[in-house]
Amino acid sequence: MLRGQCKVIVQTAWQGERCDLMIALHARRSAPSITAYRAADPRAPLAVVLTGTDLYHDLPESFEATQSLDVADRIVLLQDDARRYLKPAWRRKAEVILQSARVLKKTRQRFDKLRVVVVGHLRPEKDPATLFAAVQQLPRDLQISIRHIGAPLDDSLARQARELARREVRYRYHGALAHGLTRDAIRNAHLLVHPSVMEGGANVIVEAVTAGTPVLASRMSGNVGMLGARYPGYFEVGDASALAACLVRAREDAPYLQTLRDACSARRKLFTPAAEQRAVRGLVREMLARPRR
Repeated sequence: MLRGQCKVIVQTAWQGERCDLMIALHARRSAPSITAYRAADPRAPLAVVLTGTDLYHDLPESFEATQSLDVADRIVLLQDDARRYLKPAWRRKAEVILQSARVLKKTRQRFDKLRVVVVGHLRPEKDPATLFAAVQQLPRDLQISIRHIGAPLDDSLARQARELARREVRYRYHGALAHGLTRDAIRNAHLLVHPSVMEGGANVIVEAVTAGTPVLASRMSGNVGMLGARYPGYFEVGDASALAACLVRAREDAPYLQTLRDACSARRKLFTPAAEQRAVRGLVREMLARPRR
């Protein structure tokens, strides 16, 4: 995104190399580099990008995370709803840069059954347990297939996924897949389900919207900030019965599924690579142009 505008060095920690600007990813994990950078030059431009775990887990208790935001010149958020979790002094120097994905042409799909894809590693933050419970509440005669893609990072959740796949032929757990295969699975689905309990701004939602696939998502900050407060495809966090009801409705109520498609289509232009590049380049230009403090 910055090619042609400046030379970029990407690394896990700042080792004291000469630079004109630092963009630090994650307030707590990057705190040692931020502290060293500020000590070397208190006036050097610094932006801190907030992810999910630092925004919703580390703040405000983590001293390292709060100090990083205190000394930052700019704070970058990955979705709109995140602003309300910042104290006023941080909010005044914050901006939202939405992530992006290449737009894919939607494939034509038969509707003999509802084809659903779930993309997210098996770990508690992604809440696959709610998905498992919802699958078991679906009517036996509901024509649906569910593909679940994600690495088995939690042994207990992985065991539950494999056991469910043995009992329920409509659910398949694939484990981790290559990115291209995952995007194809999203594009070929009628619906993406995203039941997470904590997100900074899930890129899988961006990948679904830019592939023309509507989303059912838990009503939590990271998802609301991506899809909008009035999006019609939310269910409450951890509510398996509500998720099951949404899936039944998506299969049996064609106007509802079209409403989801239309709502996602209206947000597609927000998630294009060109829009993200303009925002990132604008951030760098603004920071380099401002007078040193």
